[in-house]
Amino acid sequence: MAVTHLNPESMHRSPAFSQGAVATGSRTVYVGGQNGVDADNVITGDLVTQTETALRNVLTVLAEAGASQEDVVKLTIYLHAETDVQEAFAASQEVWGPHAVPVTVVVVAGFGRPEALVEIDAIAVVG
Repeated sequence: MAVTHLNPESMHRSPAFSQGAVATGSRTVYVGGQNGVDADNVITGDLVTQTETALRNVLTVLAEAGASQEDVVKLTIYLHAETDVQEAFAASQEVWGPHAVPVTVVVVAGFGRPEALVEIDAIAVVG
């Protein structure tokens, strides 16, 4: 499997995300939306805690599929409208680190679980 991240010179460059990715490989893994839910199906904490937990859940699902963070070609992060995107970004750096992938951030009015502040899904390509 190979992933080439696209960061055209004429566009904004960020250490946190790339503008696009080209992935080739034999298997695609789709990780459904992960909230900040623990093993007991309880959502607790603020945006930072929920974001860190949601990302760890994404990484756990990837591992179960035989994939890793390096295989991810796209993340979508849904944030509750009453949250601060910069706070979520800082929290994601704690868990995700400097692995830049294309990211879409969507602000939503709410989630199926009213106490949820964030939901994250991912697409990975595994060779």
